[in-house]
Amino acid sequence: MPESKQTYLHIENLTKYFGDFVAVSNLSLEIFSGEFICFLGPSGCGKTTLLRSIAGLDPQSSGSITQDDKVISNIPPSERDFGIVFQSYALFPNLTVFQNVAYGLENQRMPKDEIKKRVLDLLELVGMPDHTEKYPAQLSGGEQQRVALSRALATSPGLLLLDEPLSALDARVRAALRQEIRSLHERLGVTTILVTHDQEEALSMADRIVVMNHGRIEQVGTPEEIYSTPASPFVADFIGVMNFMQGEILSSKTVQIGENSIACETGNTEDGQKVRLTIRPEDILCHAKSSDQSDGTNSFPVKVESLEFLGSFCRLILSGKDGFGKLKADLSTQQVHELKVTQGTMLTAEFPSRNLRIFPESS
Repeated sequence: MPESKQTYLHIENLTKYFGDFVAVSNLSLEIFSGEFICFLGPSGCGKTTLLRSIAGLDPQSSGSITQDDKVISNIPPSERDFGIVFQSYALFPNLTVFQNVAYGLENQRMPKDEIKKRVLDLLELVGMPDHTEKYPAQLSGGEQQRVALSRALATSPGLLLLDEPLSALDARVRAALRQEIRSLHERLGVTTILVTHDQEEALSMADRIVVMNHGRIEQVGTPEEIYSTPASPFVADFIGVMNFMQGEILSSKTVQIGENSIACETGNTEDGQKVRLTIRPEDILCHAKSSDQSDGTNSFPVKVESLEFLGSFCRLILSGKDGFGKLKADLSTQQVHELKVTQGTMLTAEFPSRNLRIFPESS
């Protein structure tokens, strides 16, 4: 995250209609200079529409956008200061790699020797200095996306817009390009907005994440904040994996789940209020049924219904007393061996109070 915290892009009360459909609703957001920010959410949540409004490709129905102290709400895309990379690469198939990257610079009437230096520097930066004379059809998907990135950066834009640029690539290439884009951003310092529905992409790349749902912002925060302290059940469920348990407030610092009393911070809730209690699978501690490792607080007998090997860890599906339903718990492979876990094993599951969060049932 840039230390200056100087606002570069200011979006105020932005709304976008498509006919009667509200794609983005009265949205306000500040993006800082040099920041890498991700718009994250499910399909149809408005994230791409918001990006296209910033670019001027789908102008907003109402509201304003200010970029670097200049109101850009109603000026055409060609007069806005941005580079954009789409999911589909969008390279000119009849132009070489060099010509593709040079395209915007030639339109700016830059001298030929300067264009050559800039293009070669950029292709060096993305690891493709030897591909200048190739055509897009001769490149892999990952290589084409590197060229598209170079072309977007060629004119030294103040803002880089990335619209799901990695979603058409296979997992290995996607992971490599993720790291490259992030390190490229750190070297160049250009303010960057990435649109994605991939939570892993957002968590690994962003300074801050804007989680969107139904055209509105659910939460803005660092990846750690979004993951550890979700502001709503939607965010809790969308980012990572979350266990939800229905209950009600029994008293201050106690929630009743079925027949079970669980100690946790209950905040500004009232006795008898219906709530949802949440805990991440990796935060559930599992002990042998006869173990004295837990202190008894928030510890309950559970049965392993099934287990799934996921490489570095195993995911257990647990059933417990009335009210818990099916719970997911993630254990290291080593711990599974130590506890001799198989289908049907009885364990003690412990819910540490610090890892429990509650949400009012209505939210």
